[in-house]
Amino acid sequence: MNTRAQKIPGPDHPITVKHNPARVRVTLGGKVIADSVNSLTLQEASYPAVHYIPRKDVDMSLLQRTDYESYCPYKGEASYFSIPLGGERSKNAVWSYENPYEAVAGIKEHVAFYPDRVDSIEELSSPEPGKF
Repeated sequence: MNTRAQKIPGPDHPITVKHNPARVRVTLGGKVIADSVNSLTLQEASYPAVHYIPRKDVDMSLLQRTDYESYCPYKGEASYFSIPLGGERSKNAVWSYENPYEAVAGIKEHVAFYPDRVDSIEELSSPEPGKF
């Protein structure tokens, strides 16, 4: 039985999840780890916005699941991945809510990156449809 407290976002702790119209690219050690035009941006209370990138747009072969876990009463249990390419700096650099709470269900099958554990997380303008 899960005895952890679950909280619902509201006026005192708002959370929004929106499609990001930009192309989001994550790099480390000269390699593109993720590249997506289908990312989501999660804005939680006064915290910095976080890009959640669909797993299908992430080179998951470059990630290694770890035993580390964390818990957010608004989002649920997070699992973590390291990026061996980045060495010690990139330990537990990536997290995912594999079974997120209903309020943030859209981030299921997505991952997020700590900006200080990769070389860059860029938002690039996406061309308008038909304009390449």
